[in-house]
Amino acid sequence: MDDGVAVEATFRNHHQSQVLKVLQALKEASHQLQTKSADSSNASVKALLELEFVSNSILSSDPHLTTLSADLSDLKNLIQRQQSCEPTTGIRSFLTNRFRAHEISRLASSIESEIQAWIDRETINNLTETLEEWSSSNNIVLGSSPAASRDEESLLAQLSQLRIRLVQGFDIDLQDMLLKSRLLQKLKSLLCNGHVSKRVHEMAAYSLKELVLFNKDVFVGEVLVGQTIKSLVLMGTFFSLDVLKSLIKAVKSPLVDELEPFGGILKIVNTLDSADMATKIMALDCLMEIGYYGRKEAVEAMLSAGIIKKLVYLQRSELGGDLVDMGKGKSEEFGGENGVNVGGVEKSGRGRKGCKEMRYLECHPFASCVARFAVQVEVGEGLRQREKRAFKQEILKRIREASVSDAEAATVIAEVLWGSSP
Repeated sequence: MDDGVAVEATFRNHHQSQVLKVLQALKEASHQLQTKSADSSNASVKALLELEFVSNSILSSDPHLTTLSADLSDLKNLIQRQQSCEPTTGIRSFLTNRFRAHEISRLASSIESEIQAWIDRETINNLTETLEEWSSSNNIVLGSSPAASRDEESLLAQLSQLRIRLVQGFDIDLQDMLLKSRLLQKLKSLLCNGHVSKRVHEMAAYSLKELVLFNKDVFVGEVLVGQTIKSLVLMGTFFSLDVLKSLIKAVKSPLVDELEPFGGILKIVNTLDSADMATKIMALDCLMEIGYYGRKEAVEAMLSAGIIKKLVYLQRSELGGDLVDMGKGKSEEFGGENGVNVGGVEKSGRGRKGCKEMRYLECHPFASCVARFAVQVEVGEGLRQREKRAFKQEILKRIREASVSDAEAATVIAEVLWGSSP
C-alpha cells in the first residue's frame, strides 16, 4: 500500500472512530430519554445537550448525518423551551406539556434510528471494502506476519460486529443495505476460498447463517446455489456442522436435498468417526435433523453410508447407554415438529423427566442414539407414511446385522419399537 494512501486510511479510520464514539453516546442518551419519565430523565437531557454541542463539528462533515444534526438542534430547542416554561396548572398547561413530551420522545426515537442507520451503513461499507481487498489481493494467506495477523483480526472483528447486529432482529433499511452491498455473495466467496484460515472460514460461515436467519425468504436462495453448502460439509468441523444444522432447521427439506448430489450425507455420516468428540456429537445432531427433514433419497443415503452400524457402535461405547430405564417410551418425547436440538431430544424437555434426560445426555451424548434416530425418521416431515414403515423395517434389519449379540440387538430393537409412534 502506498504511504500516502496508508496515512489517509489511518486518518479516515481515526475520524470514523471519533464519530462512532459520539454517535454511540448520543444513541444511548436518546434511548434513555424515551424510556424514562420526565422527572428521571434530567441526566439524559443534560447528556444530550452536551453531546449536541460537541457533535456539531464532528457530524457536520458527513452528508449522511445532516438530518441527524437538524434533529439534534430541534431537540435541543424543544428541551430548552420546555425547561424555560414556568410550571402552571390547568388543562391547557397539561396538554401542552404532554405534547412537548411526546415531541421530545419522537425526536429522540428518530435520532436513535438515524444513528443506528449510520452505524449499519458504516459496518456494511467497511466490511464490503475489506472483503473486496481480500478478493483482489494475491497475498491472501493470512497469519504469516504480524501485519497479516492484524488484518485477520480486523476482518474477524468486522464479521463479529455484523453478526451482533443481525441477531438484534429484522430491519427493512438494514436489509436494503445488505442487498445493495451484495455482502452475501462476498461472504460466500470468502467461505469457499481455500487459502484463508480456519477462523476466517468459521466466522464467515456464522455470518452467512445469521444472514439467512435474518430473513430466510430473501437470503436463502443465494445460500442454496453455488458451493456454500458443499464448503460447510467439506470443512467438517464442529463450527461448520453447527452452522449446517441451524440452516437445515431454518430451510428444512430444500437444504437437505442439496446434500446428496455431492456426497454430503456420506461425508457427515463418516464424521461420526471423528477423533474430536465435540465434532462427532455435532455430526450426530446434524444427522438427526437430516433424518427429520430428509426425503426418501436422503434417508437412503444415510442408511447406505452405514449410519445404523456407526450408531450401534456409539451406543455401545462408554458415552452411550439407553434411556429406557428412565421411563422413556413416548415418541413425542424424542422429537417434535420443530426438529431436534441435542441429538434428537428437545432442549425444552417436558417437566422433570425431560430435565433428567437432558442431564443424562450431557454425560452420555450417544445414549439411545439408534432409537432417537429411528424416531426422528418416523415422526419427521420428509417422508410419506409408507416410506416411513419401509424404513423402519430396514432400520430394524440393520440393527440385527450391526449388533454383536442377540441381547444387544433385542435391547436396541426394543427401544426403537417402544419409542415409535403408534
